[in-house]
Amino acid sequence: MVDEHKAHKAILAYEKGWLTFAIVMLVVFIALIAYTLATHTAGVIPAGQLERIDPTKVRTEGPWADPTQAVVQTGPNQYTVYVLAFAFGYQPNPIEVPQGAEIVFKITSPDVIHGFHVEGTNINVEVLPGEVSTVRYTFKRPGEYRIICNQYCGLGHQNMFGKIVVRE
Repeated sequence: MVDEHKAHKAILAYEKGWLTFAIVMLVVFIALIAYTLATHTAGVIPAGQLERIDPTKVRTEGPWADPTQAVVQTGPNQYTVYVLAFAFGYQPNPIEVPQGAEIVFKITSPDVIHGFHVEGTNINVEVLPGEVSTVRYTFKRPGEYRIICNQYCGLGHQNMFGKIVVRE
């Protein structure tokens, strides 16, 4: 009977140890989530500030209508590129930008959801009709970068590619 009592106490201590560990880990995880929310929300677009457009007029009005005027210099070594993702291509194509310049891509779609992923970079944006996806990037190396649609957008999706040419 005494051995049984010692074994029961040992099991209780073992269970209390694991329960304490679980509670401590829960508190640590909640603290990490709170820290992340407090410090890593600077890049999030505040409610009401999302840039929207009429997808039925995007091909005829505004900066996406003329692909020859899609790359606009907005400051010293700064450019804005207006990209239209449509079934099954990108406009303009190719996109030519200088090496080392800050490029702001403003991407939208007139038809369905598309992706805008630039190989070899961390550019990976979902493009929704009626909304403007904005991403900034500086190409440090010259060369050609392939744009891939990584959202299934229809039967010709597998052929939807574009190209960015970064010149010195």
